[in-house]
Amino acid sequence: MTHHRLVISAIALAAVFALAAPAQADVTAFLGRSTTPAGHAVKGGAVGIGLLVVGFEVEGAIHTEDALKKIPGLKTGMGNVMVQTPTGGAQLYATIGGGLYRETLGTASETSFATNIGGGIKIGLVGPLRLRADYRVLNLRGTPKYATVQRFYVGASLKF
Repeated sequence: MTHHRLVISAIALAAVFALAAPAQADVTAFLGRSTTPAGHAVKGGAVGIGLLVVGFEVEGAIHTEDALKKIPGLKTGMGNVMVQTPTGGAQLYATIGGGLYRETLGTASETSFATNIGGGIKIGLVGPLRLRADYRVLNLRGTPKYATVQRFYVGASLKF
């Protein structure tokens, strides 16, 4: 009986691997704007891997500081889970994740945990090159100057 279960388990596992969609990865460089508390520049990058519908991503971003306008600088590093449409030309996605942030304004700073939620679209251009547009809402823990930060970015993504 045990041998029979082992054979069935091995066949089931082989079928799962044979039918599984190949993983696709991408790397993105982006520029954007944060609207918290007023418009200022954001730049960063992301590396992700996706199966058919679920993906995972690691991203880093830098929001510029403007001491004259009292807009803090913000550096974030996030790990995200994505749910995406399994289409080739234009791919919609939603994302949620968490990580660390460091906010600075002059000599003051705060480092703590942050969460984010958002979504966007990846549009195929030529070959592996895609245009990516993304909107995120970040919730900063601890005692930041602004606990909720919104950002929008556009970037170039290379799928491989």
